[in-house]
Amino acid sequence: MSGSTEVEGLLRTYAPQVLGALVRRYGTFDLCEDAAQEALIAAAQQWPTDGVPDNPRGWLVTVATRRFVDLVRSEAARRRREDAVALATPDSELLARAADEAPGSDRDDSLSLLFLCCHPELSPPSRIALTLRAVGGLTTAQIAAAFLVPESTMAQRISRAKQTIRAAGGSLALPGEERTARLAEVRHVLYLIFNEGYTASAGEALTAPELSTEAIRLARLLHRLLPEDTETAGLLALMLLTDARRPARTGPHGELVPLAEQDRGRWDGRLVAEGVELISRTLPRGQVGPYQLQAAIAAVHDEAETAGDTDWPQILALYELLERTGPNPMVTLNRAVAVAMVEGPAAGLALLDELARDKRLARHHRLLATRAHLLELLGEKETAAEAYREAARRTTSAPERRHLTERARRLG
Repeated sequence: MSGSTEVEGLLRTYAPQVLGALVRRYGTFDLCEDAAQEALIAAAQQWPTDGVPDNPRGWLVTVATRRFVDLVRSEAARRRREDAVALATPDSELLARAADEAPGSDRDDSLSLLFLCCHPELSPPSRIALTLRAVGGLTTAQIAAAFLVPESTMAQRISRAKQTIRAAGGSLALPGEERTARLAEVRHVLYLIFNEGYTASAGEALTAPELSTEAIRLARLLHRLLPEDTETAGLLALMLLTDARRPARTGPHGELVPLAEQDRGRWDGRLVAEGVELISRTLPRGQVGPYQLQAAIAAVHDEAETAGDTDWPQILALYELLERTGPNPMVTLNRAVAVAMVEGPAAGLALLDELARDKRLARHHRLLATRAHLLELLGEKETAAEAYREAARRTTSAPERRHLTERARRLG
């Protein structure tokens, strides 16, 4: 591992701990987040050449606190609010409390910080952006690049999110009921981050690996902090089992390779084994939720040596259960494929006809692509080709568009 890669890994690990320490002490999320980011940037510039300090967390907290003091003074100069924070706590006391140089001073507020970034007043895109920056340690430029938006746009989104949390009086301390309710939001944000990384919604690249990798890292963190939460374990297992297929998802020229056509020898066996073990250990422990069921479906796919060996009746049964526990149009769409594989394409198409009446999915390219695939299985090549072409027109992903267009071309 190179020095810069090692430093980047350390900074990702310590980012939420440093910000959490500052927010716990001073409570001003926006200023604390800015200060923590400046400390991370300073470390990224200095550590590769000067070496990693003996106590990297203490170094970061100390530097971040100095930056915080500077920011408070700047705020005071502009808005005459120094009495509210800086004068109430002398500089010497700020730095003494911030040093955290004792080895035992290692309280980890990462979980609380995840909850804070998923504040109910924030929109889902804002929760994602703030989580990636505050807990993931990604820079604004990195987040903007991953989501294919200008850096200025992402900076405004993050700034508004911090202002919203400040106005709402968000803090690291949450009542038990609110923590339980917000845990579902935390999981959902990590799920969205992973999905955007595994199949980018727009752009030339099929995937954005840095997002999926970060989602897995944060899911591991959440599972470590909440080991008894079965849905968190299910979410992590789902990510591992899905990401294991990444090496086989694209061909030599970046083209999309469907699951049934992938070279399973290229799948990451280590991730498959870890995901299967985790979901096998989790399922018997309590109430089964949507993430556990999706992980179980992914495990059935991953354990099949070939596409022809896939246990479709088991997958169909799992989708039927998933539709009862977490119904949504995408689940029904996937169940239609399983129905087609068990009962025949005509049965799957009948289910798609029902879905076409759902306004949330009626014009979605995946509904059309699925219809095209089932029509192709029925031998209706001309109708299938037109459905593929229409799906290609509606997708915003360049790799998916090329794949669908090529499918149509093959059918003539």
